[in-house]
Amino acid sequence: MFLQGKTAIVTGSTSGIGLAMARALAGEGATVVLNGFGDTAEIEAVRAELDAIYDAADMTKPDEIAAMVERTVAATGSVDIVVNNAGIQHVAPIADFPVDRYDAIVAIVMSSAWHLARAALPHMRQHGWGRIISTGSAHSLVASPNKSAYVMAKHGLAGMTKAVALEAATDGVTVNMVSPGYVWTPLVENQIPDTMRARGLTREQVMNDVLLAAQPTKRFVTPDEVAALVIFLCRDEARSITGANLSVDGGWTAA
Repeated sequence: MFLQGKTAIVTGSTSGIGLAMARALAGEGATVVLNGFGDTAEIEAVRAELDAIYDAADMTKPDEIAAMVERTVAATGSVDIVVNNAGIQHVAPIADFPVDRYDAIVAIVMSSAWHLARAALPHMRQHGWGRIISTGSAHSLVASPNKSAYVMAKHGLAGMTKAVALEAATDGVTVNMVSPGYVWTPLVENQIPDTMRARGLTREQVMNDVLLAAQPTKRFVTPDEVAALVIFLCRDEARSITGANLSVDGGWTAA
């Protein structure tokens, strides 16, 4: 329970990778602030399970992001760990890509992380300790067709990670990115129909010939594997790891 007394905000934590991260952080003693959309009863069940706080801040609205940080500090006294995990996806060729979907992906995947880091960093500096961790993607390092907005946003998130790591290097704050390959989550499952339409493939072909084709291990990464790396980055033994983009992608980006 090495995170006893620490507070962690995890965006996009009502399901999938974010929920696994929230559970792992709570398991190490952190007070967790959940954030995300979903069924009210299901969110309340998770909140009760983790003895967590739920904040419904909209990750597309900078004012709400800043207010979430201030509410967290008022309730717990600090913001020690921030995990920028909120994300959405849309699959389409750029010529057919809806502009509103592009705007939403950039806002939620990239801009929200910048606004949250901006709001949280002063509190971390005040305490001389902090961890800013972003969920990246293999698509922060390589590209795939029909995902221009997502690839762009994840590349931008990687750049922000490096820049803020340098700014906070002497403050006891590390800034890193964890980049999974395909993890079996609702985000991945929900993009299968779009990929089927965009490429004219069956569901099985998308899973085996598009998704898992990229990963030499030929299996999906699990949310718990990603969460375990987040936990390690919060340990004192990881204090010299900053500005890094750490792949958890079954060898995808090794090629």
